[in-house]
Amino acid sequence: MSIILTEPAATQVSKQLAKRGTGLGLRLGVKPAGCTGFAYVVDYADAIEADDTVFEQHGAKVVVKQGDLAYLDGVEIDFRREGISEAFKFHNPNIKATCGCGESFAV
Repeated sequence: MSIILTEPAATQVSKQLAKRGTGLGLRLGVKPAGCTGFAYVVDYADAIEADDTVFEQHGAKVVVKQGDLAYLDGVEIDFRREGISEAFKFHNPNIKATCGCGESFAV
């Protein structure tokens, strides 16, 4: 199992945690949503639970519940600035379909 955190994404995670003043890393998960099935859930990880798996790259951590790993294995998390917008971007090799609005995906 793996989660790939690009250097720009790791830098952004570190910046956000420093600005927030607390936290261990980025928490990534999935939830049922949208017309296709699942949506990403991104939050701060303030604790590591017994059912969490931790991935670390470029000095930043990504924490994922073991139950979500089947949907997220191999995901690359990047951070991009496009014009005045900036956001985490996900490249998920498990996705079989996405909805037209881009809010959800199916595996």
